Amino acid sequence: MFRNLFAIVKCISYICYETIRTIVVKPSESELEIMQVLWEKGPLTVREINDLLNLERRVGYTTTLKIMQIMTEKEMLTRDTGQRSHIYSPAMDPGDVQSNILNHVIKTAFRGNATKLVLSALGNSHASQAEMDEIKALISEIEKNSDGNS
Repeated sequence: MFRNLFAIVKCISYICYETIRTIVVKPSESELEIMQVLWEKGPLTVREINDLLNLERRVGYTTTLKIMQIMTEKEMLTRDTGQRSHIYSPAMDPGDVQSNILNHVIKTAFRGNATKLVLSALGNSHASQAEMDEIKALISEIEKNSDGNS
């Protein structure tokens, strides 16, 4: 009986840990840069990622390596050690990371008010006509979906 109870507690602890890890992981600016390169290009070596980062700004190879090692420890990246040069891949979906960051910004900077975030974003930058059309279409789609659920 105690073995089963122990197994259940261990399982629940693991589920809670995984849920908290997903929520808590908020990539730094440098980590996010690396994630964006990997999301765009796919699995790469440290050298390849460093070369791509250096197209934008000067970054040392050892700095990139250290950040990626930390990201692997945080389970943000996976590392394939099957080849001489290790191949890194993102362990997180871009949509999940974006949602976590956005939820954090809404909660902290806008005190939970998503409307203020949207108005601020639209007010601080000039949206093109294509972007405005896309926003209107999204609002229309949300309205349609909410009408069907009422």
